[in-house]
Amino acid sequence: MKVIDHLRQAKDTLVSFEVLPPLKGKGINALWDHLDPLMGFNPSFINVTYHRSESMFKRRNDGVFEKVEVRKRPGTVGICAAIMNRYKVDAVPHLICGGFTRQETEDALIDLAFLGIDNVLVLRGDAPKNETSFEPEPGGNRYATELMQQVIRMNNGHYLEEDLKNAVKTDFCIGVAAYPEKHFEAPNLRTDIAHLKTKVDGGAEYAVTQMFFDNSKYFQYVQACKDAGVNVPIIPGLKPITSKKQLTIIPRTFHVDIPEDLASAIMACSTDAQVEQVGTEWLLQQSRELKQAGVPVLHYYTLGKPQVVANVVKQVF
Repeated sequence: MKVIDHLRQAKDTLVSFEVLPPLKGKGINALWDHLDPLMGFNPSFINVTYHRSESMFKRRNDGVFEKVEVRKRPGTVGICAAIMNRYKVDAVPHLICGGFTRQETEDALIDLAFLGIDNVLVLRGDAPKNETSFEPEPGGNRYATELMQQVIRMNNGHYLEEDLKNAVKTDFCIGVAAYPEKHFEAPNLRTDIAHLKTKVDGGAEYAVTQMFFDNSKYFQYVQACKDAGVNVPIIPGLKPITSKKQLTIIPRTFHVDIPEDLASAIMACSTDAQVEQVGTEWLLQQSRELKQAGVPVLHYYTLGKPQVVANVVKQVF
């Protein structure tokens, strides 16, 4: 079932989760241990992130360092199929520009279609950690809008080989990213919303936000999007803070602000257990306020803390 159909048929706020593929070398049971505590809440869908290869230098036996490409979290397509088979819930694979050619993207979309997966979340993706700016692969998509157009062309039966006769049309529901505090590369919020409108006008059916910790920024963003003519559902993305080091890691990595009240309360904690309690309570209050406001879905970035998320969802739904 498509995400947009879940949203249209919903009579109340839905719940969904996002997970990472296990690190290479770990089995699928690591993912089941993560998801099992969450499945009792009947999520409408589960997002699975997609990861590019990273360049690393490894020392050879002769002492010379050799540059190698390592993909630490492979398996997104297979994981989506496994989730749907095990839990009978819809899976939403992320699809990114970075690290993949158009041909590789087309092959991934064909695999997804064969598996009966009809949802994708289209993203540009980040630059590699050792590079200062994003550059596409040779023969790859540079922007999320280009990647989205490739999906839409396949939905219309147009593949990279234009001479294919009677090509089967795919039927993907396309979601995109939204940024209540703007994408860090956008010059301002208005420009960023204009980019979102371009994606929506081009065929995106819903958006999922970057994590945020101040609900007022989400509400203001949704209104600004409506004022700009963006009328698709905008799903809030939520994450618990569970350690003091996240006070610096999250703003640096995700380019979002942490409210003064939350930061002060966490800094006053003397143990990790206290930090987790503060973060849990903050997420609970965020969730309750958003649900009361009638948001379409509460989408939780679980990222290694499924039990914290489970404790919150249990009190909200």
